[in-house]
Amino acid sequence: MTSGNNGASTPEDDDPFGYLYADGQANGAQPPSGGYGYPNSVNRVRSVGQRQYGQPAQQTAAYGQVPQQPGGYGSPNAHYAAPETLPGGGAPTAPVQQPARTGGGRSGGPNTKGLLIGAIAVVAAVVIGIGVAMMGGDSQNDKAGGQSSATPSAQQSSEPSASASGSAQAADLPKTDAKALNLGTGVTTASDVPGASADGGIYVSGLNQPGASVTWNVDGIPKSGVYTLFVNYSTADEDQSMTLIVNGKPFGSKLNLGNFAHAKGGDFSKGWTRTFAWPTLNKGSNTISIACQNGDKCNVLLDQLSLKEGQVKD
Repeated sequence: MTSGNNGASTPEDDDPFGYLYADGQANGAQPPSGGYGYPNSVNRVRSVGQRQYGQPAQQTAAYGQVPQQPGGYGSPNAHYAAPETLPGGGAPTAPVQQPARTGGGRSGGPNTKGLLIGAIAVVAAVVIGIGVAMMGGDSQNDKAGGQSSATPSAQQSSEPSASASGSAQAADLPKTDAKALNLGTGVTTASDVPGASADGGIYVSGLNQPGASVTWNVDGIPKSGVYTLFVNYSTADEDQSMTLIVNGKPFGSKLNLGNFAHAKGGDFSKGWTRTFAWPTLNKGSNTISIACQNGDKCNVLLDQLSLKEGQVKD
């Protein structure tokens, strides 16, 4: 079957779309009354571009012409309505008004600079109050308890105590020269060899024989204890040693009288030196003797004797 009129036929044999073809239109084909061949259809067949959804159909402009648009730029769209205009729509919201700005563009919020200055002032006031309270408390304590317990008086800080003066006196211990010693049998004094420290260059000689001795009677020892005995002497060549006797008893080992000056050839003028021992003395008076006993080497010249408290070496 072709479009158009092909002779007698039943309506169902007709092409329902024959009106779309030129030969069908020439033979009087008409579009069906219903949409797409269905009776009472709500749709109607229209040419392309003729149907508009939601708005009245526009007239098709001639070729080359711009169809007129509904409304201009900025005109309200007739097919649009704001939600608040519809039934049940929300009420229009008022625009939020921003707070006014003051002070050359700065925010109108709280003045933080002023708050900071205020806080600093409060802290300073508290610190000052604490300082005043502490000063007042110290002043009251001084008035209540007195100042003698906290600060030494001028008399205490300037005047030496009695014990200090006694120690200064005890440090000045006795000493003696050769001429003040008690000389034993065969012992004499001389001044021929130069270099002796005693007054007038006097020294003790004649000790180089068994039984020879010198004795020093010491007074004014402040307390019992250990002291240092210094002996000035001269020797040459070989080291010497003699017996030290304290309060009638030999004390310790021999008194070392070494040739510490390294004098040679019997030259006693170049052999002056000093040695020491640490005897224990009694408070008050004591006797100290240097003796030449059997087995001792006694070729020495004695000069001076002196004491110091405690065990020292100089």
